[in-house]
Amino acid sequence: MPQMLLTETERDFRLTIMEVHFKPETESRLQELASKSGRPTDELIEDAMAGYLAEAAEVRTMLDSRYDEVKSGRVKPIDGEAFFDSLRQREDELRKRRSIK
Repeated sequence: MPQMLLTETERDFRLTIMEVHFKPETESRLQELASKSGRPTDELIEDAMAGYLAEAAEVRTMLDSRYDEVKSGRVKPIDGEAFFDSLRQREDELRKRRSIK
C-alpha cells in the first residue's frame, strides 16, 4: 500500500539577500553585541527583525480589534483633549495632596 502524506514535504524556501545601511553608531553597537555574544551580525539582525515584525503584527491586530469595537458601538470613543485635561487635573490634585503632607 503506498504511503499517504497529509502535509507537503517539499517547500520552496527562498533566501532573499537584502542590503541594510546603518548609522555608524548603530553598526558599532551591532558589532560589539556580535563580538560579546559570539553570534554573527546577520543572525542578530534576523532575530531583531523577527521580533519587531511579530510585535508589529500584534499591535496591528489589537488596533484592528479596537477599531472594530468603536465602529460597532461596543466602545465609545473619548475626546483626546478632554482626556488629557482630566489627566492633568488628577496629576495637579496628586501634587497638591503630596505637598500638604
